[in-house]
Amino acid sequence: MKYILLLYGNQAQLPNFTAEQLQENVREWNAFSADAQAAGVLLYNDGLALTTEAKSLTIRDGKTVIFDGPFAETREQLGGYFMLECKDIDEALVWAAKLPAAKFGTVEVRPVNVWTQARDKRNNR
Repeated sequence: MKYILLLYGNQAQLPNFTAEQLQENVREWNAFSADAQAAGVLLYNDGLALTTEAKSLTIRDGKTVIFDGPFAETREQLGGYFMLECKDIDEALVWAAKLPAAKFGTVEVRPVNVWTQARDKRNNR
């Protein structure tokens, strides 16, 4: 079975690292990635853009409503994802509107930050 680890945090409470703390933090992330890779459990990983860059949409009674951010107006939980490659967020929103889940839930559309090293490893498998 595959699992996605969705990392949630409060953007307003992100640490203000010194240069040394930032280097240590990067070492910790790299160590985790190396350990997971060595254990054979890491398929790939990417970071998400800030929520300020996200859009969400819902369809009710045939009407599409697009709003800023991943701020669902109901008590919803994340239930899955699709990874798409689109030319821009507008094209991604068109695809999101086609998802059946948009008719009863909310589809968050968020740009993904692809780290060069991870992308190169994926492309050379």
